[in-house]
Amino acid sequence: MNEKFYLTTAIDYVNGAPHIGHAYEKILSDVIIRHKRQLIDNAFMLTGTDEHGIKIQKTAAAKNITPKELCDENFSKFENAWKELEISYDKIIRTTDEEHKKVVKQIFNKLLKNGDIYKHSYTGLYCSGCESFLSPKDLTEDGLCPDHLKKPEEITEENYFFKLTKYKVKIAEYIKNNPGFILPEIRVNELLNQLENIEDISVSRTKSSVQWGIGVDGDDTQTIYVWIDALSNYITAIGYDINNPSEQFKKLWPADVHVIGKDIIKFHSIYWLAILMSLELPLPKTIYAHGWITIDQSKMSKSLGNVIAPHDVLKAFNLTEPDAFRYYMASAAQSGKDGNYSDEDFKEKVNADLANNIGNLLNRTLNMLVKYFDGEIKQEFISNKSCKIAIMAENTKTQIIEAFNKYEIAEAANLIVTFSDSVNKYVTDNAPWSLAKEEKTVECGQVLYNVLEAMRYIAIMLYPYCPNIAKDILIQLNENIDFKYQNLTWGKLKIGKITQKENIKPVFLRLDSKFATDKKKD
Repeated sequence: MNEKFYLTTAIDYVNGAPHIGHAYEKILSDVIIRHKRQLIDNAFMLTGTDEHGIKIQKTAAAKNITPKELCDENFSKFENAWKELEISYDKIIRTTDEEHKKVVKQIFNKLLKNGDIYKHSYTGLYCSGCESFLSPKDLTEDGLCPDHLKKPEEITEENYFFKLTKYKVKIAEYIKNNPGFILPEIRVNELLNQLENIEDISVSRTKSSVQWGIGVDGDDTQTIYVWIDALSNYITAIGYDINNPSEQFKKLWPADVHVIGKDIIKFHSIYWLAILMSLELPLPKTIYAHGWITIDQSKMSKSLGNVIAPHDVLKAFNLTEPDAFRYYMASAAQSGKDGNYSDEDFKEKVNADLANNIGNLLNRTLNMLVKYFDGEIKQEFISNKSCKIAIMAENTKTQIIEAFNKYEIAEAANLIVTFSDSVNKYVTDNAPWSLAKEEKTVECGQVLYNVLEAMRYIAIMLYPYCPNIAKDILIQLNENIDFKYQNLTWGKLKIGKITQKENIKPVFLRLDSKFATDKKKD
């Protein structure tokens, strides 16, 4: 592993409140960073909010408040949502931060000085929803924006343009020569095709069109546009400065992964790379483009009324901790593919995996340990690393690390559940209750030891998805609360009395259980 790992999420546009599409990306990112922290000490996660542009300007005007007041109001909603979902970011940046604005001006001036920005009068098709100009080939057969299904407006402006075409060949070569730079790999050909027809891009708007943004030094008619403003957050947040970059920037950059939605991959894999090339900065190591989350198989839409806030899911199921929602969202879709949320599927999946499978396995094994051995693990119960369960545990650990290295987050979650399935089968096959009845004490104790040591593995591997459930498992095993992978070797389960009857409680209640229902009524 590298000594450092720097992960960024896309920054969310604060024109409205967060929904589960926003939550999906942040949960995926948090699961990745928590896993990396299990392996190395210097793992850093950045998230943030995109707070400039015409949509915020118009929404604020309609509400009769200033754009900054709107940004402050909605920023707090995002901040509270991530706190509720236990997103463990190291920094959250706002593009209205003074330091960010200062460095964005530096970057613009540097690109201008390099000869990569020029002023040009332009007529183009502008989609206010995308906040970008579209070419006719980007539109549907009816001439609509494919994402917002609205006809773009024809606008003529004199703006500053960035020489994206200058870097076209270098970007194509970089993508082709660096397998794993774009993940999943199904996106690579799509990007290379987009590069074929790439044009220079507008990096400013006239102030008569967009007042709410960062002004261009020396030209009070222009506002710096989103590509230089928003994309630069990945370096401004960690202390980039043209003249005096911080020690943190030197340690963290380049980013190890930009986690983004598939709809903005072009901006990150083409526009952002060209800007970095012009600045002569190292390029990010990986851009991981996840899919979308639909609601009951339909794309989220305000007009359809199917936009769901993450808080509403937690409230509807009376979840005081976010683990079940985190687990469901992180395992909702295979790498890069779209996923779907429905209340029924959510309930069925978390009940099956977290309550019936993992939770029940721990509960019944601890109860057998109390019944047969007064809650005590004895020295003679310890098995060696060559036993079947130990080998399976080690193999699962290795496979999970490999899956995370490819950002296959749902696949890694499935490996944990598959391992838990195998341990449940091991219990059934070895029937410790029968061994106890036959007075095969040592054999019975060995089976229980193997299952509980497997549960310790499950807790540590499950931690990135379900930090609270993982902690509860270790508490019930009387283990130290330490989720580092360096502790994950077979045979480290504590010897001696680890539990008693009154301490054994379900680590996750079924959502439709009597206890969960009673709790909801309270």
